[in-house]
Amino acid sequence: MQLRWMMILGCAALLSGCATEKAELEKPVAVGDTIRFSAGPCFGTCPAYTLSVTPDGSGLLEPERFTAVPGPTRFTVTPAQYRRFRAALNQFRPPAGTAKRIGHGENCARFATDMAGYRIEWVRGEAPPTRLEFQSGCMDASYGKLRATIASIPRMLQIEPMVKPSATR
Repeated sequence: MQLRWMMILGCAALLSGCATEKAELEKPVAVGDTIRFSAGPCFGTCPAYTLSVTPDGSGLLEPERFTAVPGPTRFTVTPAQYRRFRAALNQFRPPAGTAKRIGHGENCARFATDMAGYRIEWVRGEAPPTRLEFQSGCMDASYGKLRATIASIPRMLQIEPMVKPSATR
């Protein structure tokens, strides 16, 4: 009988821990950076667009070409999605107020042409933006994680249907 109660109490403790963690992730983000992400054109039908996400969950997608939306489109993200987005990109963030470029001849030895370029900006208040520019043609092995993170952004923000390549634009 005691073993049964210990198992019930143990399960209850585990479940309450999960509920607390989920509640923490869903709390609104009070302050943080507006993150702007731009996917540039390539030689082909790569989607080109800019999106911005604010700490309060407001998102705006501005398509340029080869996307499924014809014009500026608003979307929302949950606090958990914003936190994941911020955490995924922060590992590549240059020092505050600076810019870093990764492209042919700049922090990159092996380079393929005709690939899309990406720009990530972190903006907070009146401070100068922090910027990372990445030419995805950089084939240095040290940038594989950055390339994978960039590729995961549409799925992470659940906007894949909006940015999938469209032959009509």
